[in-house]
Amino acid sequence: MADPDYYQVLGISRQASADEIKKAYRKLARENHPDAKPDDKSAAKRFQEVQDAYAVVGDEEKRKQYDQFGTTFPGGRVPGGQGGPGGGGFPWGTGGGTGGEVPFDINDLFGGGEGLEGLFGGRAGKGSGRAARRGRDVQAEVRVPFTTAALGGTVDVRILQNGRIETLGVRIPAGVDDGSVIRLSGQGEPSPRGGAAGDLLLTVHVDPHAYFRREASNILLDVPITPAEAVLGAKVEVPTLDGEKVVVTIPPGTSSGMKLRLRGKGLPNKATGSSGDQFVVVKIVVPRDPPETLKSLYQQAAALDTNPRAGMW
Repeated sequence: MADPDYYQVLGISRQASADEIKKAYRKLARENHPDAKPDDKSAAKRFQEVQDAYAVVGDEEKRKQYDQFGTTFPGGRVPGGQGGPGGGGFPWGTGGGTGGEVPFDINDLFGGGEGLEGLFGGRAGKGSGRAARRGRDVQAEVRVPFTTAALGGTVDVRILQNGRIETLGVRIPAGVDDGSVIRLSGQGEPSPRGGAAGDLLLTVHVDPHAYFRREASNILLDVPITPAEAVLGAKVEVPTLDGEKVVVTIPPGTSSGMKLRLRGKGLPNKATGSSGDQFVVVKIVVPRDPPETLKSLYQQAAALDTNPRAGMW
């Protein structure tokens, strides 16, 4: 029997890089793996040939020796059990017969960490050689109140499972963003072949609040004040996200748009392990139809006002 050309077996050139060799090996091994073609004897033979080839040219030192001496060493034989007792003549052996185990990591075949489960959709089957298929993931959506998304809580989600409408109590983590996906393991479709059930992928939609709004882990609240409060200063009671009310001091001479900080009254920040802040955004509101007495006072104030636009343009 002619000695095999390992580069031809893998379908690569002798100048192929290590990445090209590994890529070719993975492709061929996936195509010819016994779990992919359980009753194909030619595929099983091809799979063994691919393993033998990769065991040599996939190793830098062994590849150098192969390029120099070919498939035999002085006094040795072709690897893979071809040609007599003891199998391969290489000191490392490449398996396939009695020449030893193939020195490769199963993760090389499946791309690192993927393994049989990732390739064939479930756990490796027993006895029959067929793979147990994992159940399909199910996607669903849920709307949650703004405060539940901010502070955390539990909501009921109705989904179709096993032909019936099921109600699941789903925990919403504090600080969840609109559009976030919560994965519930094992709550998807059951496996059709004895494997694990799929997961439920729940997309969260957060309802807007009547007066709070969110920026990252901070909460913003617009607070209207009168011109007199802006000029003279005032103390204003405002709500916070947890339902508590606090008194905020409006300093004299406050302009519309000024932000006053309430530290730690925002949302949990997983990155920092602390909470964001609440900002009181001041909005100066004037009366649309003031009584004559108030209008007269504004006219007097206007006569004393300085022009805030002087020198700007």
